[in-house]
Amino acid sequence: MQIVETTNEGLKRAYTVTIPASAITAKIEGEVKKIAPQVKMPGFRAGKVPVNLVKKLHGPAIHQEALNTSIREAMDKLVADNALRPAMNPDVQLTDGYEEGKDAELTVSLEILPKIEAPALDGLKLDKLTVAVADDAVTEAVERIATQQQRFETKDGEAADGDQVICDFTGKHDGVEFDGGKAEKQPIVIGSGRLIPGFEEQLVGMKAGDDRVITVTFPEDYPAENLAGKEVTFDILAHEIKAPAESKIDDDFAKELGLESLEQLTGLLRGQLEQETAGLTRTAMKRSLLDQLAAGHDFDVPPTMVEAEFSQIWQQLIQEAQSEEDPAAALEEIEAEKDDYRKIAERRVRLGLLLSEIGQANGVEVTAQEMQMLVGQAAQQYRPEDRQRFFEYVQQDPMMAAQLRAPLYEDKVVDFLIEKADVTEREVTREELQAAIEADTDGETPAEGKKPAKKAPAKKAAKKADDAEAPVEAEAEEKPKKAPAKKAAAKKADDAVEGEAEEAKPAKKAPAKKKAAADKED
Repeated sequence: MQIVETTNEGLKRAYTVTIPASAITAKIEGEVKKIAPQVKMPGFRAGKVPVNLVKKLHGPAIHQEALNTSIREAMDKLVADNALRPAMNPDVQLTDGYEEGKDAELTVSLEILPKIEAPALDGLKLDKLTVAVADDAVTEAVERIATQQQRFETKDGEAADGDQVICDFTGKHDGVEFDGGKAEKQPIVIGSGRLIPGFEEQLVGMKAGDDRVITVTFPEDYPAENLAGKEVTFDILAHEIKAPAESKIDDDFAKELGLESLEQLTGLLRGQLEQETAGLTRTAMKRSLLDQLAAGHDFDVPPTMVEAEFSQIWQQLIQEAQSEEDPAAALEEIEAEKDDYRKIAERRVRLGLLLSEIGQANGVEVTAQEMQMLVGQAAQQYRPEDRQRFFEYVQQDPMMAAQLRAPLYEDKVVDFLIEKADVTEREVTREELQAAIEADTDGETPAEGKKPAKKAPAKKAAKKADDAEAPVEAEAEEKPKKAPAKKAAAKKADDAVEGEAEEAKPAKKAPAKKKAAADKED
């Protein structure tokens, strides 16, 4: 086999590779001998079919397999002999005019990973910004749970704002019932904002046994096209009117959530809030760390890796822009900042390669047990009957395995570096910590200093430029909504407190059961 280098410019390499016809022929003969004993043909005993007939029956397939094997071996030899570290899979082309019995000539082009000097790990300085969880934050979290678990008691008289109306309703457009617009004994809290505008307000004044017809207009952006912007009527029959019952926050309240005491509930919530702020603290430290690494290292990165990373960012930007109120304006905005996003992609790739180099130089690795856990988690998105095939796919595709491994590997390298750094702990407010995370950094956020016209479509995607996220182991890819269901009563404490710590926002409402088109789009 002959290998000739034709290009050696920066990280780009190109070669011509000639595989002798004799080598391919030898593989064909070997394959024929291997399969001949299994070939069956009328008139011949098993295993006694002449070689020439075996070739006649299976010749094209055998030749193709021999050629493919020869090319794979040639690529392995090319990489090994030239000590190459390909950034992406090489582009291999078989030159025109090849036919069986002739030498196979290949053109190979690829980009290699840059040589990165082992970074000095001394001199890293980090602020560990911590936030103490205040008692009033825990109290607010408890009160939110109490609000979410609001009980109602039957009352006499008319329904008022805040009351719950148990009713049947039937939606009609031009006098004809429409799909998804009907429910029976549906609990609706007036003023909850769960239903389309104008629906809940028109229940005020109803009494048990009353019926009335209300008129509402669906929002223009309602997901059901046949209802969007349309004026419809709903026939309402009220079965029962309920008023909010007083909620006492005490041990009995905690026991309704499946806990032993109020003290246990507050302890769980405090722990969740502390866990959340600890995560924010680590995010701020990671951002500062990666900024320091990016500022101290500048080297060429493979254009194909940058382009692949940019393509991923750009696709996410386009998707988010299309969900904005004015997609055209959002698309125009990100288009104007396209070069900035490309710089973000380059930064991500550079940081990914740098973290990979640091990890390999210091023995950081993802264990087989951790990898198995990652694959298992990823497999959960597939149907049970398809999960085994996914496991097999990951085992056979090194690039897929690398994609799954990369985020965990990156985090382990970051943790290693944080342990090596000179860390100064400083207590700050939550607002100060959030500001430190959101602060623009060089080469990270596009159009520094500029504010988007609206809520920046893509800066969510690009904001994670502080996370390397490029593969750090590069050597290894409706029907209309229906009326909201009752808020889920917390069967377990975990259900009740889940989400309470999340940025100290109100816990999420239970997903609405798809019961009637009276819902507004969230």
